[in-house]
Amino acid sequence: METVMASLGETTKTTAQATRSPHVLASRLAADAEPHLGAHLVTPRHGYAHHGIYVGRGMVVHYAGYCHRQQRGPVEELSLAAFAAGHGITVLSTPMARYSAAESVGRARSRLGEDCYRLLTNNCEHFCMWCLYGESRSEQVRHCLMHPFSGLRLAASILLCWCKTAPAPAWDGATA
Repeated sequence: METVMASLGETTKTTAQATRSPHVLASRLAADAEPHLGAHLVTPRHGYAHHGIYVGRGMVVHYAGYCHRQQRGPVEELSLAAFAAGHGITVLSTPMARYSAAESVGRARSRLGEDCYRLLTNNCEHFCMWCLYGESRSEQVRHCLMHPFSGLRLAASILLCWCKTAPAPAWDGATA
């Protein structure tokens, strides 16, 4: 996944990487383009990649997790623009997907409202892999577990982003 996300352009993976992950190619989505139904979408965030499934008519289903708020969010449907949150979008090629595009969309929508997000075991990438392949897995988590320093960097990035979005405590006018 890191090779794919390193340059959000069209990228091929090495044989070793392709055997660990079913994604062989990724291509950046043009601003005015519409992804194909059931597309596995990825958008960069500070320190990690956020994943979703394109369900048509400009909408994406994703596991919100902590991407919008300090409290974990459910599986939700939102616009492509809201999913991208000002970042580019990459479409991952899924040539070995177990389910058709329509089935993947149905699987994604079947979990709308689910609120069981877990960073290490049930995150947005796990969700997309389940929709497409029937297996809940995350290359990002695997990479962090195999490379603890990367995991610590990721945790620090997420904490920093979380702190930036935290509302400031209300001032009651009293002096300290």
